[in-house]
Amino acid sequence: MRGSAEQDERQRIELPWSRFVAIGDSFTEGVGDPSPESPGGLRGWADRFAEVLSGYDADFAYGNLAVRGKLIRQVAEEQLHPALDLRPDLVSISAGGNDVIRPGGDPDDIAVQLEYLVRKFREADATVLLFTGVDTSFQPVFRSIRGKVAIYNENVRKVAQRQDAVVVDQWALEELQDPRYWADDRLHLNALGHHTIARAALETLNVPHDLAPLDPPPPPARTWRRARAEDVVWAREHLVPWVIRRIKHVSSGDAVEPKRPEPTALRLPPELPERQANRPRGAGRRDVG
Repeated sequence: MRGSAEQDERQRIELPWSRFVAIGDSFTEGVGDPSPESPGGLRGWADRFAEVLSGYDADFAYGNLAVRGKLIRQVAEEQLHPALDLRPDLVSISAGGNDVIRPGGDPDDIAVQLEYLVRKFREADATVLLFTGVDTSFQPVFRSIRGKVAIYNENVRKVAQRQDAVVVDQWALEELQDPRYWADDRLHLNALGHHTIARAALETLNVPHDLAPLDPPPPPARTWRRARAEDVVWAREHLVPWVIRRIKHVSSGDAVEPKRPEPTALRLPPELPERQANRPRGAGRRDVG
């Protein structure tokens, strides 16, 4: 009887979106959240977010054009028009992070390009979901760009206000200050982090969901010597290759194709607990755009 009641409850809630398209870089592609059964071998926050929305409508369609390593100019040149051609009524844009971390990256220039992207989708009557950057104060390597990220974030909020977009505030998510939510490269979120972003995006749009917070494993005991050894390994495996790519003007996404180039309905495997939990409780919606 309970299953029947929950099915009736789902049918009574009508969300204002039927087609979601995500554009951007590695954050939206899902890097750091490997999943062999997912297209491209990655799951990520956008897949998790779309899985919940699909729980309301079996015909809900989801496409993901994001590719790792892309600068905001490349997102505009390579993903904007293909995304518009897919006629989404819900779009997520997360771009500019790769520009911010590069020397000389100007948050104000990034904002001009971001507003252009948002305006194009708003002109197509799509709801647009944006993201602030994470507070990098907990990461020694990226602590020096914290001021640039803060300026970028204020610009994101300003663009959202002018264009009537919606902002997921990653800067305010305290969980993301915990290294256990990050992949070994210290640049991308792991499964815990992507799960947290999916929850935040759903809550920003007032979508009822059953994605509970996930508890990270206990932090390992770390001596000073072990911490320094881990830093050396990280630099060799992640930092040095990144620097070499910058010198050679090569991107990690040069040979990568979008993992979901066409919006399709999701068919959710029942074996994953968090996917079983995609059962909405209570009505609620946000009518935007």
